[in-house]
Amino acid sequence: MSMMGELTYFLGLQIKQSLNGIFISQTKYIKELIKKFGMENAKPIGTPMSPTTTLDEDNNGKSVDETMYRGLIGSLLYLSAIQPDIMFSVCKCARFQSAPKESHLTDVKRIMRYLIGTSELG
Repeated sequence: MSMMGELTYFLGLQIKQSLNGIFISQTKYIKELIKKFGMENAKPIGTPMSPTTTLDEDNNGKSVDETMYRGLIGSLLYLSAIQPDIMFSVCKCARFQSAPKESHLTDVKRIMRYLIGTSELG
């Protein structure tokens, strides 16, 4: 085996080692995700989901692209390993992957706006 230097990036995780400990974050992944889904100009928000939000099937709502919605949910679930504060909100939105509506996509975009403001957390 050979020593290849200090580990700084592994499987989408940024790793910073110091005398105080090891800091793991997914800042780069979050920024790529925001760019991929075209939310670079979105304003950050303080909470991933409003306390008054109630998600339901929304049978009368306009349908959205299932593939895009599932991709967004999958990306957010991967992020929840480092940012467990989004887990509840993402799982609530994940229930509607079979028939997502605009109201569900709005809630997922709110989670993305929350990540814009908290991308430096780890």
